[in-house]
Amino acid sequence: MRIIETSQGDFDHFWKETLKRREGAFQWVSERVKEILDKVKREGDKALCELTQQLDGIRLEPQKLEIKKEDWLKAEKELDPSLKEALLKAKREIENFSRFSLPRDWMEVKEGLIRGEVFKPVEKVGLYVPGGRASYPSSVLMGVIPAVIAGVKEVIVVSPPPPRPVLLYAALISGASRFFQIGGAQAIGALAYGTESIPRVDLIAGPGNLYVQAAKKLLYGQVGIDILAGPSELLILSDGTTSPYKAALDLLSQAEHDEEAWALLITPDRSYAQRVLEEMEKLMEGFIRREIAEKSLKENGLIIIVRDLKEGMDLVNQFAPEHLELHLQEPWQWLGEVKNAGSVFVGEETSVAFGDYCGGTNHILPTGGAARFSSPLGVQNFLKRIQFLCLSGDKLKELAWVGVRLSEEEGLFGHREALLGRLKDGEKSRGFKEDKGDGG
Repeated sequence: MRIIETSQGDFDHFWKETLKRREGAFQWVSERVKEILDKVKREGDKALCELTQQLDGIRLEPQKLEIKKEDWLKAEKELDPSLKEALLKAKREIENFSRFSLPRDWMEVKEGLIRGEVFKPVEKVGLYVPGGRASYPSSVLMGVIPAVIAGVKEVIVVSPPPPRPVLLYAALISGASRFFQIGGAQAIGALAYGTESIPRVDLIAGPGNLYVQAAKKLLYGQVGIDILAGPSELLILSDGTTSPYKAALDLLSQAEHDEEAWALLITPDRSYAQRVLEEMEKLMEGFIRREIAEKSLKENGLIIIVRDLKEGMDLVNQFAPEHLELHLQEPWQWLGEVKNAGSVFVGEETSVAFGDYCGGTNHILPTGGAARFSSPLGVQNFLKRIQFLCLSGDKLKELAWVGVRLSEEEGLFGHREALLGRLKDGEKSRGFKEDKGDGG
């Protein structure tokens, strides 16, 4: 991990280039992703099978794309009871968090005015679950459960072949509707366009690599997209009084995700930073995913020595990390200063790993700086807000004249006539002074 101090003369340039490099990661894969999406749109299942053999080295026939429900039930029998128990407990925590965060319909009723909002679920959702080097049953739970709690009728899971039994069991207990063994950008294209086997959905959710996220970005507008949840990111803000060992554990836990993961430590204490590095070196010995973690830390690992915690928090908000850990003596005092982050873990004892699995909060989070304008995946992503309005009596008259004046200013005289048409003849002479205009 590189160590750099904000007091260095070239820090501002370095920091701008770091942010630009992270946020521009989609650009270099976009052309290839466009080719994949076009092929899926033209050729449907045939393209999915060809791309799966070409990119994953696995031969599939169209009739084998879907994993049938009987195979889900077989998977349940194959799993270790302790694993099933852990998944069920994680499921309960995610369900509880999701229920508490459900938005409520509301209505304001006054004389002559009724208005409000109702929330309706999206009807059909596609959930992407990463595969490849690791299997993520937790991502099945994190994606399917909020959708089910929101009231989505059909949740379709896609994941690279072949899916491990634990993924099928997670789909079973979380309430998924169907499961297809297809991965990569081609899976996102299949969900967006529909194929002979895979139905077109209204919204696509879930994490994935750069190709998956680039596909989501390119298809936004043709299908609903949750958030851009790409390579994992962890930023730890420490005042230097907390455990270097615990910080090292968590930085490595995120670096092991993949080579493109980001792991950052910001602290005003250089000696603390050095102790964290020493702990990481010890932990690396015998680390199972050492090769992945080392490459991640070499490319995207960074320790920043700041003048004080205020400067550190400013950098946190500029980076807008997916995961933020507050390793501080008084972490709750600083929580209110966090403006941009996907999920915050308060205090050194609350490892990001709790959020990854079983704390109830969602681990499908905005990355690449998207936490500046977007939020974690949750029930809200699967709900549409529908507004309603009903006017009568004096309130109708009052607002009709407001609308008349504004429609005249905008030159939309059909709007003016629509409003005047709600007034009686005697009422049309009262209100704002009319500007006759030229009729548009």
